[in-house]
Amino acid sequence: MRVSDQQRDLTPLAPLGLGRLRSGPVRSQRPVYVDLLPPCNAGCPAGENIQAWLAHVKAGDHEAAWRQLTLDNPFPAIHGRVCYHPCETACNRADLDGAVSIHGVERFLGDLAIERGWQFEAPATRTGHRVLVIGSGPSGLSAAYHLARQGHDVVVRDNGPAPGGMMRYGIPAYRLPRHVLDAEIDRLVRLGVRFEQDHRVTDLEAERLEGGFDAVFVAVGAHLSKRVDIPNMDAGRVLDAVTFLRGVETGEQQPLHGTVAVYGGGNTAMDAARVARRVGADESVIVYRRSREQMPAHEEEAEDAEAEGIRINWLRTIQDMGEGELTVEVQELDEHGRPHGTGTYETLAADTVILALGQESDTAFLRDVAGVEFDDDVVKVAPSTLMTGAPGIFAGGDAVPSQRTVTIGVGHGKRAARSIDAWLHSEEFVKEPRHDIIHSDRLNLWYFGDHDRRQQPELDPAARIAAFEEVVSGLSEQEAGFEAGRCLSCGNCFECDGCFGACPEDAIIKLGKGLRYEFDYAKCTGCGTCYRQCPVHAIEMVAESEFTRSESTQPVLTQPVLTQPELTQVDATDSVERG
Repeated sequence: MRVSDQQRDLTPLAPLGLGRLRSGPVRSQRPVYVDLLPPCNAGCPAGENIQAWLAHVKAGDHEAAWRQLTLDNPFPAIHGRVCYHPCETACNRADLDGAVSIHGVERFLGDLAIERGWQFEAPATRTGHRVLVIGSGPSGLSAAYHLARQGHDVVVRDNGPAPGGMMRYGIPAYRLPRHVLDAEIDRLVRLGVRFEQDHRVTDLEAERLEGGFDAVFVAVGAHLSKRVDIPNMDAGRVLDAVTFLRGVETGEQQPLHGTVAVYGGGNTAMDAARVARRVGADESVIVYRRSREQMPAHEEEAEDAEAEGIRINWLRTIQDMGEGELTVEVQELDEHGRPHGTGTYETLAADTVILALGQESDTAFLRDVAGVEFDDDVVKVAPSTLMTGAPGIFAGGDAVPSQRTVTIGVGHGKRAARSIDAWLHSEEFVKEPRHDIIHSDRLNLWYFGDHDRRQQPELDPAARIAAFEEVVSGLSEQEAGFEAGRCLSCGNCFECDGCFGACPEDAIIKLGKGLRYEFDYAKCTGCGTCYRQCPVHAIEMVAESEFTRSESTQPVLTQPVLTQPELTQVDATDSVERG
């Protein structure tokens, strides 16, 4: 039988075990371990490293989890109750069997810390710098915390009788019990933050000079209610929602009777309607000019209100008020989704009307400060630093154009504290770059199996309206651990040993618990088996052309694709544009 020329030119492989070099395919790519940005971290306005503290809970080290969490957010017991958890909306586990109950685990850690008396560690050194924080709401408290941990002396001045801002005077106790709020603020006092309540700032420059403050952070809340002119308003009892909720908190609000109509469609409107039932109203109704899909309130807020028997009248506007009743006009949406009147009118019973049409920030004291510019009631700031046009004066939370939530306010406080610290040291704060966010289509979800989310118990709706008892209960230790275990560790190795066991060339070296693995590139053929099986996409295949050989035996990646683990955190909201 004749051998072809092609066959004749082939050099046969040496038998195995003879110690000779064998010819084979040239490696064109190699695996590299990476740390990508999980979507929960990317979605957190407070910039928490959620994946990291969930891992500590999964390991059973609750205090380590709390300390990891509070590096970014000092108020886990508060946020576990009032945050609308955009991290869960982003969670990749939702594409499998349901998002991880991140807020439930956060609340568990916060409550456990209160129970066990965990405190923040004091800074090792003091800087000698003094910073004034105006406003003791979430943004001001967050800034005070981070500034204090950086070693600065911090004074918080606020015109309310007790600190907390809208967390105390706007969020009802059935959502945020006051002992929880007080406990989390008390840690700041123990850290050295000084609070001066019932102090209204009127002349900022004078206070800054007299107090020897090197920088100022303005974090006043949106406490001023917007008004609307309704014909015959004097014929009925009219309250504004902010004043009403504040009066309930301070005990100044008289009981309500009969039917209460709340005009508005935001979260404040939902709270006002629910609180009205708890202070004596026989019935609460909500009147809102747009559709359910267009309401600014979060859907869960509307659902909770409806569960308590509150009727929401969508696409209605109040046209007139009479003794014990309202005239409302039915609206309809045009092709652009804008409501307009139809000429059809209805009559609703209403002994009291509560206006919840939005709030404005109390920033009038800044009008005379040179360099500070305004956009209506809010202050213009540099988005990256939150500094106003006046050197050393920063602003955040409700005082700047932004969505007005507790978590965004806390994120602004952290960002401002970093910027203030850099400014005080005559440095420029450079924000870390955003990195590749890992989504579920790049994960091997089959690896994890189905494990349903644990639900938090809730009071029966009929029992809720009788008092201000907390409606939603927390997770148990076992349930919190189970939820932490549901985390997919998206984009970050969790040492499952999959790559170690799958490599056909034994080219993966296991470094020990917590140290992960490394590749032995002398053995690696670049087959990609480790990459294809990795459940969390913690391995990337990189072309050989991206590497060069150094004097050592380890290859050097010329264009790194690795992101450092500490960069898996995301700063407070990237934009302060109005939501």
